[in-house]
Amino acid sequence: MPLRLEIKRKLAQRSERVKSVDLHPTEPWILASLYSGTLCIWDYQTQTMVKSFEVTEQPVYSTKKWVVAGSDDMHIHVYNYNTMDKVKVFEAHTDYIRCVAVHPTLPYVLSSSDDMLINSGTGKGGGYALNI
Repeated sequence: MPLRLEIKRKLAQRSERVKSVDLHPTEPWILASLYSGTLCIWDYQTQTMVKSFEVTEQPVYSTKKWVVAGSDDMHIHVYNYNTMDKVKVFEAHTDYIRCVAVHPTLPYVLSSSDDMLINSGTGKGGGYALNI
């Protein structure tokens, strides 16, 4: 039996080339990461841009909770999602980061890269320290 989805609301916006998108777990936000290194946050309820800022000059991937972006500069960038202040930047891989995943309730993050590694970390001192 095919899956049927009913589209109740549609958000369509023109932008530069998009590298990744993600939905925030509690806010009505869509995070769009662009090849230009810019991260855009859209409110899908009001259909307006909440914020847009440059993370790096390299393409970025983004994810939720804080705003965690992995980029082609091999770094993880962490922002406070209320103020959009940069909280932390650290080198995570030796090649382009392709994906970042953040646990919805715990300070855990996974990242994968073209260096053929999946790195994990916790806020308890192992790997990435996200106890911010």
